[in-house]
Amino acid sequence: MSVLLERDDARLEVCDARILKVDGEADFDSAASLAAKGREWLQSLPRDVEVEFDLTGVSCASSAVLSVLLEWLRCAQSHGVHIVHVALSHPLARLTAMAGLDPLLPIDETRVASHTS
Repeated sequence: MSVLLERDDARLEVCDARILKVDGEADFDSAASLAAKGREWLQSLPRDVEVEFDLTGVSCASSAVLSVLLEWLRCAQSHGVHIVHVALSHPLARLTAMAGLDPLLPIDETRVASHTS
């Protein structure tokens, strides 16, 4: 595990060398830092590598988190990195469904977090 960002309200880490994991509130205060650190990590990867985003630890859903997620997806696509799975917390899964973003995300409904926040 490698910690990319540690704040009072959010934590970003890489697990198993291929999973970008977010925990905490991940709100407007932390969104820019999360986006930047995640983008740096994605840009450091070789082309054609497969990665996952794990947002099951995000405790509150907001448009700020969606912006971070979309930024990472754009960055991965432009650098030839393949996102094979996005795991979401229940609040975030509801928000992405409501926003109509599910078709853009490789989500397996059985892997959405089992806890509610």
